[in-house]
Amino acid sequence: MSTEEDISRVKIKFILEKLGEAEGELVRFKAPRTVDMIVHKLPIAGRIALYKEEIYFEIPIRMGEEKAKATVEPGTIAFWPMSSALCVFYGKSQPYSPVSVLGKITKNLDLFKDVKSGATIKVELLPNVKTEDTV
Repeated sequence: MSTEEDISRVKIKFILEKLGEAEGELVRFKAPRTVDMIVHKLPIAGRIALYKEEIYFEIPIRMGEEKAKATVEPGTIAFWPMSSALCVFYGKSQPYSPVSVLGKITKNLDLFKDVKSGATIKVELLPNVKTEDTV
């Protein structure tokens, strides 16, 4: 049985070539249609491009702005409609143009500081880890 938090927050992981894994969560109420479209496409992979203190990569989704913001905080996961790209802001960088905020990085944000342009990235659902007592 799912709790309301399980439904509204989708746990994901980023697999960064030669660097390791970072975890994050997509929060449905921030951009419900965009989050749902991305979740249905997972896993997705691409090649990283860099802009200031942000990584981004094109994903197979065409979508307009949804509750778009021109400023974000470090750790923000966003969708950039102008380039159909998924973005992770790891520093004080701000978007080139408004982005739809989707969620945040919850573990290993610092890995993104070492990413090289052209490296591969994969995003997939994080399996639900449930611990139940077995009898």
